[in-house]
Amino acid sequence: MFLEHFKLSVQPFGVTPDARFLYLSQTHREALASLLYGIHSERGFVALIAAPGMGKTTLARRLLGLLATNAKTAFLFRTLCGPEEFLRALLADLEIDDEGGDVARMHEKLNAYLFEQSKNGRQVVLVIDEAQNLDERVLEMVRMLSNFETPAKKLMHIVLSGQPQLAEKLASERLIQLRQRISILAHLAPFTAAETRAYIEHRLRIAGAASEKPLFSDQAYAMIAEQSAGIPRNINNLCFNSMSLACALQRPTVDAFIVQEVINDLDMKAIASPKAPGVRHESRPSVFAGAVERYSLWRYSLALATVILIYLVLVSVQALPSNDRISLLKAASVSLQKRSGDPEVSPIANVSRPPDAQAHNPAEEKAPSQPTADPISVAQVPRERTGWSERSTLAVSPSRASSGSDGIAEVHSGGRVSSPQELKRLKHSRIVGLSAEKQRIEKAQAAPKKERVPMEPTPQGEKP
Repeated sequence: MFLEHFKLSVQPFGVTPDARFLYLSQTHREALASLLYGIHSERGFVALIAAPGMGKTTLARRLLGLLATNAKTAFLFRTLCGPEEFLRALLADLEIDDEGGDVARMHEKLNAYLFEQSKNGRQVVLVIDEAQNLDERVLEMVRMLSNFETPAKKLMHIVLSGQPQLAEKLASERLIQLRQRISILAHLAPFTAAETRAYIEHRLRIAGAASEKPLFSDQAYAMIAEQSAGIPRNINNLCFNSMSLACALQRPTVDAFIVQEVINDLDMKAIASPKAPGVRHESRPSVFAGAVERYSLWRYSLALATVILIYLVLVSVQALPSNDRISLLKAASVSLQKRSGDPEVSPIANVSRPPDAQAHNPAEEKAPSQPTADPISVAQVPRERTGWSERSTLAVSPSRASSGSDGIAEVHSGGRVSSPQELKRLKHSRIVGLSAEKQRIEKAQAAPKKERVPMEPTPQGEKP
């Protein structure tokens, strides 16, 4: 039991309307003063209206305790009944024997009792709790009780205590006579955050808690005030369960995490509509909501920066020169398919186009490089121009067709070049052949030309 754990003498957050623990907030103090003033002024009817759990019953019992010295009091809370049952319950509470008579007989006995108490200088005060449940016929019976009077004063004072539904009933046109008789109307407002803390400390102090060390942290006070909406009954439930959990965990005080766990356990909506498994950890104290939001924003920013960096790297690779792209994709294999005995290339190979047509094809020049090997086109190179054998062919990559430089590899008919060393050797032999051809042309151009002697025309009439 947490009474021993927290060193308390009595239960501070009980469910019974114990007047010892009544905390008079501003509205509670005003309501109690208004009810007392109405009774002492012999106004007949007064009313107290407040939301459920606001402490109406506790305040009404405190009122009866203040009047007990010089008044005869009755407290009725069984309001789901008919007029006869209501009148019989009133007589029983005032200790009047009804002798099993009818309504007229009970009225007569009640009137005699009220006159006797008035002669003795005592007031008779009737408090009807949960008055919103009274039937209209019973409310009319209550109005008739106010007719017990003398020319100088009222013999009975009635306090109607109920929820806002009572105000709706009294506002109806059918009960206009009863509404006119109610001279004082008091109401109770929910506690503020400061009043909630003062209410909890007041009940702990009455229960015997030490005042030098608080049992609830500041964050726990704030969360209880927010979750309870300032209603005393909700505050009592949250505090009782929080102290019980702290006792089970051997904690000396109640902190925000304990209060949050209790809030989750008392959430009726979550029980009525259970969520998917694994989402309960998302409910955290509101004081940590800012840190969780900042952490989520940081994770999102980091992921976005990573995506942008990867995109920039890909764009940079695309912007590299063609030679560098070929070197990056060097591992791709190039195959040449030829049918046996047929000098033509495979149908999938592209036949090389003239240099002019290749140079004026912008779509082909701007086409991005692919990570797979380029198709191979084969062009027959005449023996007279290159010095190569007639059976030699040039394998030209389409991506290099426009430049006419790299990407040319000599492929012998009936075989393929399968190593970079072989490509290098063939390229070197082509360069040597072109150099020899160039030297031959330059030598022929440098040879002295034979001077041609112009022939003079023979004059006419002369014989040679």
